[in-house]
Amino acid sequence: MMSVFPSTAAAKKASRSKPAANSAPKSRNQKAAYLFVAPLGIGFAVFYFWPLLQTFFYSFTEFGAFGGNTWVGTDNYVRVLKDVTVWQALGNTLIYCVIGLLALPLAIGVAALLNRRGLRGVAVYRALYFIPFVTLPVAVGLVWNWLYNGDYGLINEVFEWFGADRRYWVSDPSTAVYAIGTVMVWSTTGYYLIIFMAGIKGIPQDYYEAAELDGAGPLRRFFTITLPLLSPTIFFASIICMINSLQTFDLIYIMMAEKNPAIGDTQSVVSLFYKWAFIENAQGAAAALAFLLMLIIAALTLVQFRLQKRWVHYA
Repeated sequence: MMSVFPSTAAAKKASRSKPAANSAPKSRNQKAAYLFVAPLGIGFAVFYFWPLLQTFFYSFTEFGAFGGNTWVGTDNYVRVLKDVTVWQALGNTLIYCVIGLLALPLAIGVAALLNRRGLRGVAVYRALYFIPFVTLPVAVGLVWNWLYNGDYGLINEVFEWFGADRRYWVSDPSTAVYAIGTVMVWSTTGYYLIIFMAGIKGIPQDYYEAAELDGAGPLRRFFTITLPLLSPTIFFASIICMINSLQTFDLIYIMMAEKNPAIGDTQSVVSLFYKWAFIENAQGAAAALAFLLMLIIAALTLVQFRLQKRWVHYA
């Protein structure tokens, strides 16, 4: 028995010697991995993590008219929570978020139509839908301001053909938020369309062929195959869409003039942050508002990650 099985001490010595022989290549691989990750990590620390810490610190200070800041404790957070305009801006931001999410079902439907077999000109349609997303927001806002114009806008001209009255879409508080939200959906649908088309391309065609042999029609195949297998892509796009919608600023800034009577009814949290920080010189309160917006985005993202376990199906 002693000649067949080695002693316990010899076995331990042999087990220690094996990892030691392979430790050098393993350490080199780890160093190489850290080197590849380092640029991204440094960029994240410099441009995201450090500004986050600065914003958190400045949220407890008050800036002077000629520079410098003084510690004021939680006064800025008290101002933010008690200010009525903050809650109105938060409500408008949530409306923008809900309207912005409408781009997802629209993009999914168009992506399913463009992925039909034998359809020609798919690249042309894809480019036409994607052009609004890569167009400068300034150009988008100016064009849609002309379309929404209450005196000579094309939208009012079309409505007059059907006997409807002219409306000042971006000057009327009851329609301004939805007018801007419509532009958001129009300008972002192409981006999500590209994502969903790539997701549908990744679904094996065998599933569709088997369902077609069983007699399933196009709608049945869409709801039983496409949507369930596309759910991870939908989950990713919904998070991106929610975060972008909660940070809406550029279209509001371009489409709403300073003397617009509906500017208060369209103001988002980010546009209010811009007003406080760069117009009213209230950088401390603006930093507190920005930090609270970050917490709201983080909380909603966490809720989405918790809920995705119930409806996202990973193959």
